[in-house]
Amino acid sequence: MDEIHIQQIEGFELGHAQSTEGGTGCTVILSKSGAVAGVDVRGGAPGTRETDLLKSENLVQEVHGVFLSGGSAYGLSVGQGVMNVLEQEGAGFNVEVAKVPIVPGAILFDLAVGASNIRPGEEMGEQAALNALGHHFFESGNYGAGTGASVGKILGFEKAMKGGLGHFAVQVGELKVGAVIAVNSFGDIIDPTSGERLAGAYNREKKQFLYTESILLNNLNDSHANRFSENTTIGTIITNASMTKAEANKLASMAHDGLAVTMKPSHTFVDGDTLFTMSTNEKKVDLNTLGYLFTYVVERAVINAVQSAESAYGLLSYKELQLR
Repeated sequence: MDEIHIQQIEGFELGHAQSTEGGTGCTVILSKSGAVAGVDVRGGAPGTRETDLLKSENLVQEVHGVFLSGGSAYGLSVGQGVMNVLEQEGAGFNVEVAKVPIVPGAILFDLAVGASNIRPGEEMGEQAALNALGHHFFESGNYGAGTGASVGKILGFEKAMKGGLGHFAVQVGELKVGAVIAVNSFGDIIDPTSGERLAGAYNREKKQFLYTESILLNNLNDSHANRFSENTTIGTIITNASMTKAEANKLASMAHDGLAVTMKPSHTFVDGDTLFTMSTNEKKVDLNTLGYLFTYVVERAVINAVQSAESAYGLLSYKELQLR
């Protein structure tokens, strides 16, 4: 198994757009020729667009793009901007009188950083799509949907740390699998290989992690312990593996294991954790092996997100923590 850059997975274009002032942005993954797709929504506070289309029993079999956006529910309008660009490219589901680009997506909450009145919208969605088609280098850290992301918010922003946008991809023979994850979790971030706590609720004066799990256990009867009610980690796994729509949905479900092993806790009532699958449907492989790889790239993309992030908006980053 070899690590590759995610832009080496053919059939997809990836791009970001963001506002540093606003502390927000969006990320898009395009497949102009169409990709078999699935989705799994685990968190208790999701914000999504067109995920019902991806149910196995429904008509549409392919999507032409997926977007990940900040801005809370306002960010759902990013999808229209992506549709505009794809329509100009001639991509979409043929309904005889027009081609309708199918662009599902999900949002996270970042309105509490930067300027809350600056939000991703149609124009930012168009810019991200154009950046993708222009093959701009796909960055990680404070980019796109990860621009204003944060983690470990059980005690509010004073104790939270900086999240971000991460990606990771591997190649095994001709098979390629990669994940793009915007990490904006309620919980802390753990490297499951080393057991190291990378980011989360943190006491700057004492220079120590506060352990979100311990805070929850010590406030078992306090409904206000999780008062910061808008978080959410969202992402997309892309691959050239062959699969049906039903299999894509199941694989999206399996990929959530990558969140479960890196976030303590994950999939809470105050997260809207959502993962999409997109496949060019080319290489026949064992689905159990593929499920493992989906989990693995999600896990490593989460770690890449927090390790690539820079301190911003008063949020301490993993990078800065290593210099102290």
